[in-house]
Amino acid sequence: MKRIVYLILVIFSLITNCASAQFKHLNQVLDSCIRHRNFNGAVLIAKKGIPVYVKYAGIANRHYNIPFSSKIRFQIFSVTKTFTAVLILQLYEQGRLILDSTISAYYPEYKGEAAHKVTIRNLLTYSSGRYLKEMDPKYIPEAYDQNLWPVDTFINRYCSEKLIDTPGTKFNYSNGDYIILGRIIEKLYNKPFKEILSQQILQPLHMDNSGFYGHEDIIPNLAEGYYHNGDDVNAIIMPTNHYIDNHFSAGAMYSTPQDLLKFDKGIFGYHLLKKQTVDLMMTAYPKLGDVAFGVWVYPRRISKFNTIFMERQGGGYGNESNWVHLTDRDITLILLRNTDTASLNQMRLDILNAYLTDTVINR
Repeated sequence: MKRIVYLILVIFSLITNCASAQFKHLNQVLDSCIRHRNFNGAVLIAKKGIPVYVKYAGIANRHYNIPFSSKIRFQIFSVTKTFTAVLILQLYEQGRLILDSTISAYYPEYKGEAAHKVTIRNLLTYSSGRYLKEMDPKYIPEAYDQNLWPVDTFINRYCSEKLIDTPGTKFNYSNGDYIILGRIIEKLYNKPFKEILSQQILQPLHMDNSGFYGHEDIIPNLAEGYYHNGDDVNAIIMPTNHYIDNHFSAGAMYSTPQDLLKFDKGIFGYHLLKKQTVDLMMTAYPKLGDVAFGVWVYPRRISKFNTIFMERQGGGYGNESNWVHLTDRDITLILLRNTDTASLNQMRLDILNAYLTDTVINR
């Protein structure tokens, strides 16, 4: 029996050492991020939809000193918007929605000037031209932190201001455009967004560790978000209370790296949308900063490597998400963390460069 256990340990050690040798540069980059930038969270890299590298580091809950593991769920905030975009495009495929129809066609109760001027396409590309009251620092505390608003009330109060730009001509990132889209989805299905999301995406893809939640929901294994305090990346504090409900279809989801990979495969494997619809979704608008529908798509050089970069970011209250798919190489990178102590934008480039160096140059 002892001999069998010994052999198992030797085999496991050999596998671990091989993996370590295979990703020499990648391990060095991540070790540096953990040591010097206090990275807390998860890293997943997949090739052709199959995970080839997964790593967890740090603490998910500092009250109880719970470390990160595959069980931990993350608050993904604006990555939620890509799910909303997919739901809109499913309605488009069903012939129930026209991308160049205006808000009023599907949400007649909407009271803003945008009602008869702003299209679904404008909302998907953050080019509604609205004054973005919901993104104004002057109003953010009352909009998201101090009050719990019914969705229609939130829209009437913060997403119905006058137009300050011609729709479709200027990119201006917002939550409100995607909150309006979420309400349109509810109108067309005549169901709550949470139920639609589950039926149309989460259940078919078996995303069992993902969901849509409110401030009163108890979500097992959900990581807490933390801010860094001052210049010291190791000084961590809890954020103020907030109502995640107010982010609605723009940011009220949680997930795991493995579940987000299922979503990635659902899109690029054409399980959620037809190929021609995915192509439409991934068509960038260069005049609007390379935004597409719920994501950004653009050519990018990473050190020695040229590639096509699809990305989606999310963040809030110490949490941050970064999802990249190199569409020409079928490589997926998912970065999730619960502290705002390091730039994930720089970290993702360092990771991808190291991974490509390990798997392309060194083979």
